Amino acid sequence: MLTLLDGLRYSTLTGYSWEWPRVLLLLPALPLLFALRWLLAHRRRQRLGVAFVAGQVRTDWSAVLRFLPDVVLLASLAFALLALARPQRTDERVVQTGEGIDILLVLDVSGSMELEDLRPNRLEAAKRVAREFVAGRAGDRIGVVVFAGDAYSLTPLTTDYDLLLENLAELRLGMIANDGTAIGTALGVATNRLRESKSRTKVCILLSDGENTAGNLDPLLAAQLAHAYGLRLYTIGIGQDGAIPFGKDELGRPRYVETRLNEGTMRQLAAAGGGQFFRATDNEALREVFGQINRLEKSEIKQTRFRNTTDYYRYYLAWSLGLWLLWLGLKNTFLTNSLED
Repeated sequence: MLTLLDGLRYSTLTGYSWEWPRVLLLLPALPLLFALRWLLAHRRRQRLGVAFVAGQVRTDWSAVLRFLPDVVLLASLAFALLALARPQRTDERVVQTGEGIDILLVLDVSGSMELEDLRPNRLEAAKRVAREFVAGRAGDRIGVVVFAGDAYSLTPLTTDYDLLLENLAELRLGMIANDGTAIGTALGVATNRLRESKSRTKVCILLSDGENTAGNLDPLLAAQLAHAYGLRLYTIGIGQDGAIPFGKDELGRPRYVETRLNEGTMRQLAAAGGGQFFRATDNEALREVFGQINRLEKSEIKQTRFRNTTDYYRYYLAWSLGLWLLWLGLKNTFLTNSLED
């Protein structure tokens, strides 16, 4: 509760928001108005010429009291302007309602992700776009599964996006000793992670550049099992087919390796998982693929804003009325007549 004295503090005045802030521009005009009033009254005042002998009239300090009524009136008008400007304080709360979705990013970190048809290589391009995807979500739980010849859950489902971004930045080639491409095993790990989820929408995004060459679980069976647990599977085939640059030889000349994506299998996996297949042959295409998935999988998160606005003009109106009554009392006393020059 704001008291009458608290309202006079500078910190209190600067902490307000004002409904009519332009009214405050009139405050500097009040002293000028009183100065003009005094000047006009001084010129029109009738004077009686009386000669005094030097030294017979002494100036008394109490003579300045004749200005007290004007000072009180000035303060009353100033407080009236503050009240008219309507000082307020607003307390705003934001409440989120609705439900996010659970998303698992299943990323290939096998040796073939070192190929340089995407810049600087396939893995780094995938990491960069995946971080952009995570940063663009709100209210969703996101996890990361990485795979090569084996598959591991790197990050559990979480809304701690800072942790997610750190883990994505630390992805590197060779982090899984057993090389290869165990797509079926990776989908099995993702399904095991998501099957206990209570979310109505569960999404798995598989990104790989090769065909299944490792693991004991058939990829198509794994995709069907994921769909049975309510997962929607998006598959992204990354990279170009044909001769792809891969480092340099002893003489500094570019080396090339032949690579080819098993697009048919990736399409079958997406169809079995109730999702879609995308092909990303360069950095921009990969970014557009994640953009499409971002648009397809929208969270139903609603924000409700509550604004509680409190007016404080009554405190300044009380000061104004109190000083106005004081001025009315003072103007009928000796202060406004017998002390006149």
